[in-house]
Amino acid sequence: MKLRGGFDLTYCSNIHPGESWAEVREALGAALPKVRRHLDASGPLAIGLRLSARAAEELERPAVFEDFRVFMRDGDYYVPTINGFPFGAFHRERVKENVYLPDWRDWRRVDYSNRLARVLAALLIDRGLTEGSISTVPGAFKGHANEPEDAAAIAVSMLEHAEQLVALRESTGVTIMLAIEPEPACVIETTAEAIGFFTRFLFDPAFVRTGSQLTVDEVRRHIGVCFDACHMAVEFEDHAQSLAALDRAGIRVPKFQISSALRVSDPSAGSPGRRALERFAEDTYLHQVVARSPRGLQRYVDLPDAMAAGASKDAPLHSEWRVHFHVPVFLARMGDLETTQPDLEAVLDLIKKRTDAPCLEVETYTWDVLPAEYRTADMSEAIARELTWTRQRMEV
Repeated sequence: MKLRGGFDLTYCSNIHPGESWAEVREALGAALPKVRRHLDASGPLAIGLRLSARAAEELERPAVFEDFRVFMRDGDYYVPTINGFPFGAFHRERVKENVYLPDWRDWRRVDYSNRLARVLAALLIDRGLTEGSISTVPGAFKGHANEPEDAAAIAVSMLEHAEQLVALRESTGVTIMLAIEPEPACVIETTAEAIGFFTRFLFDPAFVRTGSQLTVDEVRRHIGVCFDACHMAVEFEDHAQSLAALDRAGIRVPKFQISSALRVSDPSAGSPGRRALERFAEDTYLHQVVARSPRGLQRYVDLPDAMAAGASKDAPLHSEWRVHFHVPVFLARMGDLETTQPDLEAVLDLIKKRTDAPCLEVETYTWDVLPAEYRTADMSEAIARELTWTRQRMEV
């Protein structure tokens, strides 16, 4: 939906299980009318579409795409953004660090991203729109890519994809931006690392010339950052400073993911918060932890790692833990746990001041693995509640 100021507000369909196009289409057909009813909203309703590589290939078939166009028109839906992060299976099996594979050193990631761009351009054209974004893996998982040459290889592949985005713009008039999504434990993890990557590779004229036919201005037009509020809160980022630094570096932010993380203000062994966290240490997704102490930040790749380290008699004393577990944005507390909702509210206040009208995508893909007491509502009702919470805070 459109918000005051021209912002698109949507939710990411990665909350719905489904890897084939038939499964995605069935989930959207069941959920979207319910979401609209719960919102009590008329007019165009935005979808943040998530497509696996398999679903994207199936959707490009002319008859399949035409069926989806009819569905979109009849329901008055539109797609301003695609989540191009998870390439393969994303629900009901172990995902963990495999969610980053294939990463940006692999031609399959380029091919997949090119396909998503073609799909998005066609959907935008059908609605008379000319700009969209595709969020993506922040290069690679650090545990997979720790050689000196890996970052350069990632940049070369991104430039190859950007060449396709330029060609698509020239042939269709639609501008698609690749939005790199910094995330804990990845090659591009923090705002500083994002700026360093862009400066060293994507915005360096000599590097761009050696790896592509692009100009730096074209790269700036087609590659930017997806600012995930959960990820940035887990990293203890100062959001105002982060966005100001990206602006100074000339890095566009076409997409914000509206998301909230878990926060433990007393992570000491045996504390209520630590005990409550045990129920969130599940086997599907990676839940990175960043711990803060007077000595600085300490990072753990997954919640069980942090729990095990914290149980040791030699464990460092931490003043706070933040956990990469996307939780409903309307919750300030979850029993003995807090959330980073105050950080998200601060991000929304900063977004209101922006003049570039980025897309806002609520992303709480962890619905299926939330403890049962937080899934008492129908999923569509919970989605609508998150969208309503966000809209109300954006329009005050």
